[in-house]
Amino acid sequence: MNIKFYRKGWFALALLLPFSWQTSVKAQSTNWTKDGSQYYQIKGGEIVKVDARDDSKQTPWITKEMLTPAGKSPIAIRRFSLSDDGQKVLINNNTKKVWRYDTRGDYWVYSPQNKSLVQLGKGLPVSSLMFAKFSPDGSKVAYVSEHNIYVENLADNSIKQLTTDGTKKLINGTFDWAYEEEFDCRDGFRWSPDSRNIAYWQIDASKIKNYLMLNTTDSTYSFTVPVEYPVAGEDPSMARIGVVDVTTAANKWMAVPGDAVQHYITRMEFSKNPNEIILEQLNRAQTESKVFIGNISNGTTRVIHQETDKAWIDGKSRWNDGNPVGWEWLNKGKEFLWVSEKDGWRHISKITREGKETLITKGNYDITGIKLIDEASGYIYYTASPTNATQSYLYRIKISGGKEERLTPANQPGSHDYEVAPGGKLAMHSFSNAYTRPQSEVVSLPNHQHISGDTIKLDATAQNKTEFFKVKTVDGVELDGWMKKPTNFDPNKKYPVVFYVYGEPAAQTVTDTYGAGRNFLYAGDMAADGYIYISLENRGAPAPKGAAWRKAVYKSIGITNIRDQAMGAKEILKWPFVDSARVAVWGWSGGGSSTLNLMFQYPEIYKTGIAIAAVGDQLTYDNIYQERYMGVPINDEGRAPFIKGSPITYAKNLKGNLLYIHGTGDDNVHYKNAEELINELVKYNKQFQMMAYPNRTHSISEGPGTSTHLRNLFTKYLREHCPPGAK
Repeated sequence: MNIKFYRKGWFALALLLPFSWQTSVKAQSTNWTKDGSQYYQIKGGEIVKVDARDDSKQTPWITKEMLTPAGKSPIAIRRFSLSDDGQKVLINNNTKKVWRYDTRGDYWVYSPQNKSLVQLGKGLPVSSLMFAKFSPDGSKVAYVSEHNIYVENLADNSIKQLTTDGTKKLINGTFDWAYEEEFDCRDGFRWSPDSRNIAYWQIDASKIKNYLMLNTTDSTYSFTVPVEYPVAGEDPSMARIGVVDVTTAANKWMAVPGDAVQHYITRMEFSKNPNEIILEQLNRAQTESKVFIGNISNGTTRVIHQETDKAWIDGKSRWNDGNPVGWEWLNKGKEFLWVSEKDGWRHISKITREGKETLITKGNYDITGIKLIDEASGYIYYTASPTNATQSYLYRIKISGGKEERLTPANQPGSHDYEVAPGGKLAMHSFSNAYTRPQSEVVSLPNHQHISGDTIKLDATAQNKTEFFKVKTVDGVELDGWMKKPTNFDPNKKYPVVFYVYGEPAAQTVTDTYGAGRNFLYAGDMAADGYIYISLENRGAPAPKGAAWRKAVYKSIGITNIRDQAMGAKEILKWPFVDSARVAVWGWSGGGSSTLNLMFQYPEIYKTGIAIAAVGDQLTYDNIYQERYMGVPINDEGRAPFIKGSPITYAKNLKGNLLYIHGTGDDNVHYKNAEELINELVKYNKQFQMMAYPNRTHSISEGPGTSTHLRNLFTKYLREHCPPGAK
């Protein structure tokens, strides 16, 4: 979604934000100095060093003059990283998108000591370098170009090609579409701590079929755009781990047990020992996780931890802020942290190299992210919200266990995030709630005192605040919700209600963050026009409400989550100020799928629906995502839940007004879904409206005028079929 405009992740939140965010990428983590008192920041095309304790103290570090090659303009800085000794900076620019993110580009190394600026990868195609990073000793940089791994010696800029078999289908050091989309796997190689070896993934996608998108707009004759895409029921790509010597280019494959096609290797790092790697393997159904330690000298591996689940097991990135890089080692590499839901809640444990596991956090609550392991002081900093699943706060706990300690002040209700500096004495703190715009500051820890930046203040002037509520369904399920009432609301009148839905396991919609209650697709002010705007959080959403809540939708997406939404809506329709004759629902991607299912399965409730880029047939979506939540459809029994949960199964029941929207160039939720849906609606003579955006992707953002057109289309249809205003 860049903000991620795709079916999963935090897409539901992206829909609350303006399209101007689409071209951005995930914010780079703060480049702290090693003592945690300062950080580096891009400002005005330069890199400055900022004193975290007083942000007015900013010292230019890498200036435009330093970034100017002979006879040329200064290079732009897209992102940067420092060598371990802080003596060199690696600058990424001239970037190009690879699916979601601009991970392909050019790289330069600047050395402040000798004032040299050198471009890497000379002789390789422009903007082809990916994931360049310094060796731990700072003498070399490794990178991927066109599916092969290279290493460049910084002393003389000589380049050695370490792999030679890379092709579009045999991928070294990065990943195919499905691994990137579903496991956040992009950077696919790791330096050894002694800078002598590189461990890397090789993905063999040669047997993955291509989905052929049809481009009819960019030339006189149409042409196909192939996307390697394994749908549910099709075998995944083969994945294996190689280790290559950076001096000799000699390669060795790690002997990881199991069928390399029927398993995923989702995470891999070197241990503290330069002769060892550690990796996580999931079986294809993602119900079994194994952690292996591998000896790179002889290629052998051994299991040190494993667990199983009746539903699914979330990979490591799900509790590490989505960051697929790094392993949380303790005690000089003798132990590491791990997060599991084995006791029904997402908790932190520590595991020894022999497999002994000790639970650290305990109780009926979920941790939501690990922010820092401060082994020197003996604390783990993490986020959680034990009493309100719509919010987020900072806690710490001793590595040895004990009682957790909340650090976020009690007088700041809402959603908080932190980037804790090395040493745990300072943190970048960001905050918002539904009525307070995002603010950021530097705070001291553990006392959470303001140091610099914004002074966090709740918006005392906010009018017509978004309200949070709970509703219990006839099934006894309590749902969180938010509601934005019309301006000048009169409880004695009746108003139309518009439900915003996502509904799948990848994102929450009901969070106490700025933007809750706002609809960026509406061209105007919904509250001023007289709409009630509501979102409900069904079971299956990744809310911190326990594993049973999240996994209630296993093999029943399209059924259980849809019933929760519909039964919640039924309770809301009992409210005296809601007009049950004017009820609309809308969503995008997974939310589009939910919208269709709600319109088709509960036509007595929802009178108008706007579905965008929906999965109409679950058997057309990618195997990693769909099989994780619905099982592996290798026979009729396995396919049954997919069919039962697919909107096209119920299209014949449409009674209300439906607007369906899809981009024909969608490489994520393919346009095939739109045409399957159309066929079913035509078959049963169900009248509807349809808008296809030629050659637009899943974000439907490309091309002049597209975003404006989409907003106006959405708004016009809603106003016509679910008229605003009190009655």
